[in-house]
Amino acid sequence: MLIPYHRQILQEALENEFSTRALKIITKANARQDHLHGQLGHDEYHFDNNAFKESYAYIAENHIQIRAALKKGEFKNAWAAFGRLTHTAQDFYAHSNYIPLWLAQFTEGNQPPAIEVIHDDQQIIQGPDLRSGILYYPLELLSFIPGIKKFIMPHLPKDSHAWMHLDYPAQGPMFAYTFAAAVKITRDELVKALAGLIEEEVNLFLQ
Repeated sequence: MLIPYHRQILQEALENEFSTRALKIITKANARQDHLHGQLGHDEYHFDNNAFKESYAYIAENHIQIRAALKKGEFKNAWAAFGRLTHTAQDFYAHSNYIPLWLAQFTEGNQPPAIEVIHDDQQIIQGPDLRSGILYYPLELLSFIPGIKKFIMPHLPKDSHAWMHLDYPAQGPMFAYTFAAAVKITRDELVKALAGLIEEEVNLFLQ
């Protein structure tokens, strides 16, 4: 998902939970996952290349880092870890076929509004049909160049990231469901982050 939409998702999901200062640090850490260093060799940051196990482990690792940081009073590090894991959690919907699979249960024209998307359907998440886009380099990189994209796309397999992603509205009406699901998972991850914290740590995290 493009960085501006990650920012919008964080704002919608968290603006009533964190201070402006905290949300700024969370958003910066979230966006850094899409910098070049986070794009190459880090499938786990984005649920790319069917790295479901690795991505879930990465989210869990950052939850551990949140708790460890708060025990030391290092709230900025805790915010950064939360930013990193929310990026990954949000990309699940943009980089996998979860949304198409969820919408497949409805007939054309009878889909519910995007806000009603069920973002944690375990039959889909644990099912055999779930997959994420494969990065076929170097063609994948060339597909992001507007002037030549139309010439590159026919040479990429349909299971490529370029064909599958729902990173921005131009990809079609499914993006609205992707966005809504990402807002919901971001709120879920906050609940997980707060679980088990003592009151002092909660206050430190949410300051």
